[in-house]
Parts: sequence; C-alpha cells; structure tokens
Amino acid sequence: MDVLDNKCPSCGAKITFNPKIQKWDCEYCGSKFSLEEMQKYENASSSKANTAQSVVKKLENVDVYRCKNCGAEIMADETVTATFCVYCGSTAILKDKIDDGRAPNLIIPFKKVKDDAVSAFTNLTKGKPLMPKAFKDIKNIEKIVGVYIPFWSYDFTADGNIVFLARDVRAWSDYDYEYTEISRYNVDMSGHLEYSGVLADASSRFDDDLMDSLEPFDYRELKEYNHAYLSGFMAEKYDVSEDVALNRALERTSGTCVEVLQSRIRHQSSTVESNNMNIVKTKSNYIMLPVWMVNINYNGKVYIFAMNGQTGKIVGNIPIGVKESIIWSILLFVGFFVILTAILYFVG
Repeated sequence: MDVLDNKCPSCGAKITFNPKIQKWDCEYCGSKFSLEEMQKYENASSSKANTAQSVVKKLENVDVYRCKNCGAEIMADETVTATFCVYCGSTAILKDKIDDGRAPNLIIPFKKVKDDAVSAFTNLTKGKPLMPKAFKDIKNIEKIVGVYIPFWSYDFTADGNIVFLARDVRAWSDYDYEYTEISRYNVDMSGHLEYSGVLADASSRFDDDLMDSLEPFDYRELKEYNHAYLSGFMAEKYDVSEDVALNRALERTSGTCVEVLQSRIRHQSSTVESNNMNIVKTKSNYIMLPVWMVNINYNGKVYIFAMNGQTGKIVGNIPIGVKESIIWSILLFVGFFVILTAILYFVG
C-alpha cells in the first residue's frame, strides 16, 4: 500500500480523515474520498508498501513534537498544530521533522469524533458531588486530543498443565455440636490454548492499567497501516521495544491460562500449586489504536482520561476535592443535626 501525502486530489489543499464517514474530507472544496479513491491519484507518495520482511521505511510528511518538560515525542502530519503536550499539559514544545523509523503494520482508524469525547467525559463527571470544580471547567474539557497509541500485538499458543489445590467446605450442626468438613483435592488441568491479538502498549508514558482498561478493540476493523489515517490526529512514537513488551504480554497470557482452566474446576475454591504451561509466540504486529485523551492539571498533578476512539469507552480516575469535601461534610453535619433536633423535639 502506498503512503499518501494527505493532499486533496481535487484542489491540492490539506485533507483530513473524517471518522464519522470513514473517508478523507476536504473542508475547502467539499470533496470526499475513500482510501481506494485516494490511491488512484498520482499525488500518492512513492514510498514502498509494508511487507512482512521489511517494516522499516521513511515516514514522509510527518512532524515530531517534542515536549521540553517531559520529553514526550508525538508524531503528527502537517494538518495538525500541536498546542500542548497530551501527557503533562505543557505548552513548551518543539516541532521537528522525523527522519525515519519503524512503521506500524496495522491501524484501527478513529470512529469517534471530538464531540463524542467531550460528551463521554461530561457524562463521566455527572453525579459526583465531591469532584473538584476544575474538572467541570469548559477550558479544561476543551483540552481533548485524538492520539494514535502504539501497541505490540502478539499471537500465542499455550500447551501444558496447571495443578490446582481445590477445596470444598460443608457445615452442619445438631443439638450438641457444629460440624465443618473440609475436603481437599489435587486437580491437574491440561490443555492447548490459542490466543490472538494480545496487547501490550508500546509507550512508557501511559499507565499500563489505563491502557488495558480501554480494551476490547474490534480487530475486524484493522487496516493495513497508512499514515494518511493520521490526518488531523497525533500519534505517539513507541519507546518500548517488542522484546520488552513481550514479557508483559506473556504475563497477561499466563494469567488468562490460569483463569480459563480454573473456571472448569467444579469445586468451591482453588489455588494454583504449579504452572507448567509452555507459551510460545507465533506472530507479532506493531499496531496503532485510536484514543481520545484529556489531561487536567489539578493541584500540580496531571490527571489523564482516555476514551477508546473506536468504541467510546472512557476511563480515568477523578480525585476528591478538598473544598468540596469540606462543604459536603458541613452540609451532612447540619442535616444530621437538624434531623436529630427534630426527633428530640417530638420525643420530648
């Protein structure tokens, strides 16, 4: 697949990807193009296609924004102007041209737009009276950016066995005594398991638990990578190697093996005695997944919220405000005092 230069074939203006219609949409002449239509025009770059043998190539027309505060490196094409760092909120960033790098194999394009992210974040903050007022500030809510996050995706096969110590407890009583019977069993579970698309995020700047919480993604919408999909968005550069991320993917897979085999045990409880599963990687891919991000600086700390740009699932931790806690504590105390006084009055 050729790498496109993100120009409108009709008028030559900058063109961006529209998640709502899944096409490239020119705001100047109103033209709309599918990926296949874009590839028919001669303004597509002459870069070589991704192949299984070679995924290292030039990334043309892509800029890098480097944050002077935290050192983050974010890729974006010429249709995007980075105004703040999506990680620390700093506006002290430098723009540079990327020379080369490893291109992703696959990408899931954005399906949700910025308005969807604003709505999801607003709904997340509803019904939380102890939430700091800063989280309702429209200026902070407007700091929402679509970012393609790098992930390593692995396929595994797992063979072997896991030995569990299982237990059943039965209790009964008569007129004189209470009885408890504990039965213990050694349960040897074996099997062959296959896993496809086990994810490990390739950015050290994101909390792993936060990224895991964004799953699942619908892999049926994976596309062969083309940097034209970056039009109007940013993309994080990976800084965690495939080998390093593999260890975390193996841990996730091993844990899932335990859960799958343990779920087949028909005793009341069980614990792992020994794990002899041999997990082998059969395939790996470097993929980009869509995430809408908002960062809010509260009391000197940056709180990051993330929304799955494909499904709309939003995750993040909202802190408890000191001022709001004091106000609600006073209100609860006053309310309790009024109720108690009324009860004493009527009783008296």
